[in-house]
Amino acid sequence: MKTIFQVEELTKQELLGHIDALFEKRLSPLFSTKENTKLSIKEAAEELGVAKLTIHNYIKKGILPAFKIGRRVFIKRQDFDVALSEVKSLKYRR
Repeated sequence: MKTIFQVEELTKQELLGHIDALFEKRLSPLFSTKENTKLSIKEAAEELGVAKLTIHNYIKKGILPAFKIGRRVFIKRQDFDVALSEVKSLKYRR
């Protein structure tokens, strides 16, 4: 479906306002997605109700994949949700 705009008797400011509104409408879902957010160790610990040391241990064991920006450690929201939904087998392994 094509939308045709006729630009008649619009001031420059009105035209820019319409363009800004269109960009805002189209681009806002891209930047507000849950997948693009990252959690700090503190935020992840608060969400799970555990200590920050527990989150560090989960990262060391590979349960939670994480990445560093400078000295800070972050967990992608998507990876966090996937790790919570995985069910590990509790069978005894030799």
